Amino acid sequence: MAGSGDIDGEVVFEVEHCIRIFKGGRVERYFGSDSVPASTDAATGVASKDRAISPDVSVRLYLPPVAGVSGEGEGKKLPLLIYFHGGGFCLHTAFNFVFHAYLTSLAARTRAIVVSVEYRLAPEHPLPAAYEDSWQTVLWAASHAPGAGEETWLTDHADLSRVYLAGESAGANIAHNMAMRAGAEGLPHGGRVNGVVLVHPYFLGRGKVPSEDWDPAMAENVVKMWSVVCPATTGVDDPWINPLADGAPGLEGLACGRVLVCLAEKDVIRDRGRAYCEGLKASGWAGEVEVVEVAGHGHCFHLMDFNGDEAVRQDDAIAEFVNR
Repeated sequence: MAGSGDIDGEVVFEVEHCIRIFKGGRVERYFGSDSVPASTDAATGVASKDRAISPDVSVRLYLPPVAGVSGEGEGKKLPLLIYFHGGGFCLHTAFNFVFHAYLTSLAARTRAIVVSVEYRLAPEHPLPAAYEDSWQTVLWAASHAPGAGEETWLTDHADLSRVYLAGESAGANIAHNMAMRAGAEGLPHGGRVNGVVLVHPYFLGRGKVPSEDWDPAMAENVVKMWSVVCPATTGVDDPWINPLADGAPGLEGLACGRVLVCLAEKDVIRDRGRAYCEGLKASGWAGEVEVVEVAGHGHCFHLMDFNGDEAVRQDDAIAEFVNR
């Protein structure tokens, strides 16, 4: 048993049954780290495969059958959905059974090619590592725009004029920050982001919001978690976690003309998502914001049962958004 002087035994952050982080840097993760192999799904026909794009970053690609069958899909290029998984920047792998099953389902529903990003996790790799890995993936995908590149699923089947960035929770935070960076720096070969899908986005800010009353302990945890995964942060008004903070880059620089924000009634950070929508509308950004909110559910409810009625309604909204 660790003594009081043993910093490796001092827990600095814990979510029961999820993760325990110790002061000395040791991490115990209790779920989400086990991988399942890429495969072809018998029910949907969606194929998947893995590719390393650098020593630090890899992806799992999902190709729906509409890309390779005769009839409606023959010769038709598909939207490209770059997906960033959630988990507070410190949990999960893109290759675990939850995200593999969910993104297989989403690829089938949207009839889009999905690129699911395996970025480095905090605290072993504190932020901005996940942002840098994600940006590297966006640039890698965009490099296929001329019709050439190392990944044939993208060169043969992806419509690089229809690129979408998406994610849930911390992944939605990443998607927003990637869209801001794309607006500031641009993409190679004239590539552009068509839209962004933010599902239950992990945003914070100073002051209390009413949605935190659903679970005060969780509301406190999401603030504490931010300081652990981003130890160099300036706090809850850091522009990475609060896009509405004073001094944050103007939202009018967002690199797309459409944003879909999905909210859940019992999510403690729901009102941060609502404020983001209002801030985006008031920023001078010339695009269109759509909001889908479900009643009676909490944060990332859809990952526990993505065939439930409200989860299907949420995914149908994403599919309609991507294919409009």
